[in-house]
Amino acid sequence: MGTRGIVGAAVYVPHGRLDRSTIAAVAGGGGGKGTRSVAGYDEDTTTMGVEAARAALRAVPEVEVGALWFSTVSPAYADKTNATTIHAALRLERDVGAFDANGSVRSSVGALVAAMEGRGTHLVVSADLRSGLAGGSDEADFGDGAAAVVVGDGADGPLLAEAIGGGRATEEFLDRWRTPGEVRSKVWEERFGESRYVPLGVAAWEDALKAAGLVADQVDRIALAGPHGRAVAALAKTLGARDRAVGGDLGGSVGNLGAAQPAALLSAALEVAEPGQVIALAVLADGADVMLFRTTDAVSSWTPRRSLADQATAGAPIDYGTYLRWRGLLAVEPPRRPEPGRPSASAVGRSADWKFGFVGSSGDDGAVHLPPQPADATAVPMADATGTIATFTVDRLAYSPSPPVVFAVVDFDGGGRLPVELTDVDVDQVRIGERVELTFRRLFTADGIHNYFWKARLI
Repeated sequence: MGTRGIVGAAVYVPHGRLDRSTIAAVAGGGGGKGTRSVAGYDEDTTTMGVEAARAALRAVPEVEVGALWFSTVSPAYADKTNATTIHAALRLERDVGAFDANGSVRSSVGALVAAMEGRGTHLVVSADLRSGLAGGSDEADFGDGAAAVVVGDGADGPLLAEAIGGGRATEEFLDRWRTPGEVRSKVWEERFGESRYVPLGVAAWEDALKAAGLVADQVDRIALAGPHGRAVAALAKTLGARDRAVGGDLGGSVGNLGAAQPAALLSAALEVAEPGQVIALAVLADGADVMLFRTTDAVSSWTPRRSLADQATAGAPIDYGTYLRWRGLLAVEPPRRPEPGRPSASAVGRSADWKFGFVGSSGDDGAVHLPPQPADATAVPMADATGTIATFTVDRLAYSPSPPVVFAVVDFDGGGRLPVELTDVDVDQVRIGERVELTFRRLFTADGIHNYFWKARLI
């Protein structure tokens, strides 16, 4: 792996929180203690991936991404590359490749390994949106979220951590599976999975230590990830890792983030690491993968805008009925309004910078125009702009999967005014003069086409 390593990292945890104790009263069983993160009705793995990627790149603005990898087990599209939407939202250059690595939790690890063993600067994004049948363990134990890791050789900026070794063990056996189109994942008897995973994890661990020239006691922090909770706990005990484990308390607040969990825990480890420490990322998913990193002096001055710990303790409650409705698990009366028509591919193609990148324009008078005007010569990127609510309205008649709709007229800092839909907001919280920022969301889906655009949320 040479001198390649991590240039930046970030995690995105959606705003909603489901209290697990409320599940059993409706589903007749399941649930438990604590909360889990819930993606909004206007979020999917693509939009969450955009938010994680934006956060990771915001801390390293000098980075020139050479390739984008996106991994999830719950893609918004099949047959179509989902990474290209993230590419468009980030306004990456046309010669930057964008590729999906979907289908399993191990795919997200594979994308990270490929980036580490590649050349140039890679942006590796992973996201997951987990549900399952009502009252099941997946519904309670998992959570929704995304993570992004910027991998490079230091050419675009100092490395936070250098990759110093790795090991893996692959074996075919049936543990967790789901056929395409099914909501529920099925799991074989847990003791069987534990009996296969733990030896594989130990083998990958020993190979990684050997490759790095280390012994186990020299590893300072260990991030253990995987969808098989019992096997992960057993491996932690076998390795004596419990006192060095990272992110163990997140299960009670956000849940297991599935495909995003490995990168999320790696980011969490970097948030609390000191220079010169060794961090191990160990993942049990259809085999075992272990990656070792040594932090540099740069990690002491690196602070993500929103740490995983801070996001875990934030959020707003979502009742169980709303969760089921948003997931499509509870059939409810639809809004008695005409449903929106499907977006036009040709129209979207003509306005891609505006639709995906939120790029305005300015002309000879210097004013910022939103949407951009054809006669203007200068493009003005606005996705990272903040603004102030000038006025707003609460629309209880407009078509929405989660009424009412709150529209606000926003005056953006530096110029530009636009009516924008608000999201992640309680109607009673909205006030004239409140500050907002932009977030990438899904407006609606029609004829299987997702209509992505930008909304605003309170800062």
